[in-house]
Amino acid sequence: MTDESAIRNRAALAGTPARALALECLDAGIAAADPRRVVREAVGIDGDVLTVAGTRYDLGDYEELVVLGGGKAARGVAAALEAALGDRIDRGAVVTDGADDADPLERVDALAGDHPVPSERGVESARRVLELADGAADETLVLAPITGGASALLPAPADGISLADLRATTDALLDSGAAIGEINAVRKHLSALKGGRLAARAAPATVVGLVLSDVVGDDFGVVASGPVVADDSTYEDALGVLDRYDLDAPASVRDRLTAGARGEVAETPSVGDPVFERVSVHLLASARTALDAAAETAREAGYEPLILSSRVRGEAREAAKTHVAVAEESLLTGDPVAPPAVVLSGGETTVTVTGDGEGGPNLEFALSAAASIDASGVAIASLDTDGRDGGTDAAGGIVDAETVGDRLSADDARDALADNDALAALDAADCAVRTGPTGTNVNDLRVLAIADPSEPSE
Repeated sequence: MTDESAIRNRAALAGTPARALALECLDAGIAAADPRRVVREAVGIDGDVLTVAGTRYDLGDYEELVVLGGGKAARGVAAALEAALGDRIDRGAVVTDGADDADPLERVDALAGDHPVPSERGVESARRVLELADGAADETLVLAPITGGASALLPAPADGISLADLRATTDALLDSGAAIGEINAVRKHLSALKGGRLAARAAPATVVGLVLSDVVGDDFGVVASGPVVADDSTYEDALGVLDRYDLDAPASVRDRLTAGARGEVAETPSVGDPVFERVSVHLLASARTALDAAAETAREAGYEPLILSSRVRGEAREAAKTHVAVAEESLLTGDPVAPPAVVLSGGETTVTVTGDGEGGPNLEFALSAAASIDASGVAIASLDTDGRDGGTDAAGGIVDAETVGDRLSADDARDALADNDALAALDAADCAVRTGPTGTNVNDLRVLAIADPSEPSE
């Protein structure tokens, strides 16, 4: 069990053994993905030899060590690097959303940005990161924390693209239901930093990417829009995203993408580009990190854990119905796992926004599950491990068969789903999970706690 809960309202949400266990599993997943913890486990120093995930780097080969990067977990990564390396770090800057701002940094500047829509201060902070990258030389070792959220936190609009146009495009993409890889294909081609361009700016330095992944499949080219890895997307791909989702992008955006597709603007660096000759990237944490920790917590509680998938995607409300069906099958037949059991999944669902309400994929998942389930002894919880689902102040929600009817009418639940207003509905039912910013981000974590039907539920 975790010593300290990240869930601020956990005591109020517990209620039943299934709900209490589901919350415990969520806590374990968040704790396992803490950037300080994963850096301590992956990074070591022995004399002049730095080891990152088993790869050795001789610090004697370099004249300076610089830390550059961004994302919701970047400050925690930088803090852990300072703890390990101390004054061996010469300078650095990471851009974050303010999570864990009490964590002291002495060698690395913690700069502010905003998420999920880029801001002016994010542009200024990204400019500082690029300036430090431009100052890197052949004998510079760059440690690059690359974590979820950096696509918005490190905006760096390309020439001819205003921040206002970038914001409008980001808003449209986020509301469209597009997958994160599609969204980031557009972002890369509107940026001076993404799609391998940070590595290009730092070349010929040695660059070591330290990745906490928040994307399905842990594609380094998608995490944070791949600032230090080769890009396999193109301007034509980005235009295809706009067309596929019928997005009314600003003229400057469409003009740049069209010019790029015609070969009039340089493409992002791709596989084989010499700027990547001295770049290595290491995965420190992912959705699987959180899932494995949650599974162990379930096992310790006497429940059989089953990890359904770390790659769940699609519309949140539809994915919820599938998860409810798994819980019902478990109770009825013992498949795919017999109660008492905990079924877990990770990944990233999406919401196609058609209403004016407030919510996010995890909140909508929870509300849809509440409207679908009638099996007692089952608790269904879903949260974004960064602590903010869809830009709300809630991480997600936890529901059971009593949520709709007892706490929330079926009509109100349906109306809230139609208006994409899951947060208000779950708040009304006292089912919203609140953590505040967690300082990490390994995407969504979903828990189905299925109690033994022969045991009392209260």
